[in-house]
Amino acid sequence: MKKLIFISIFFAGCSPKFKTSYTMHEGKQEKVLQGSISRSVIEADTIFKWFPTNFKVALANVNATEVFKKNKGKFKLVVFGGTWCEDTQNLLPLFYRLVEKSKYPQRKITLVGVDRNKQSGDGLSDKYKITNVPTFIVLKNDGTEAGRVVEYGKGVGIDNELAEIVEGIK
Repeated sequence: MKKLIFISIFFAGCSPKFKTSYTMHEGKQEKVLQGSISRSVIEADTIFKWFPTNFKVALANVNATEVFKKNKGKFKLVVFGGTWCEDTQNLLPLFYRLVEKSKYPQRKITLVGVDRNKQSGDGLSDKYKITNVPTFIVLKNDGTEAGRVVEYGKGVGIDNELAEIVEGIK
């Protein structure tokens, strides 16, 4: 019995810290996650069918994948998205395809959910001055921002733009 209690307490301490709410938008109910979340939280929730569907068809650029592989020790990532946001629903699976293909460590990614007001509820959206989602922020290991891609960026693909930022880190 003691082992079971320890395991429960241990896993409770490791779980992402987020808030779940339901809102109505254009006559449809939306599930909104705010705060620190993880890919596994999104994948496990059947309401977010968009993730596995879009992940299946997402193709990360081979050159971008190689840049991530070669430089994975030089940077961390902070990603802001809205579970309600169509752009996030399209781009987050592509981002995670890049992560998977490059074997970039999941532990170096902070995924943050925001509401329609772009608020994360934990202060991170204010700290990083988030105005649109998704926003992919590349941080050098010392915590300084190397660059960011907001929504679809310049239109050459978020994977390519992220790789360009990463390649510029000295």
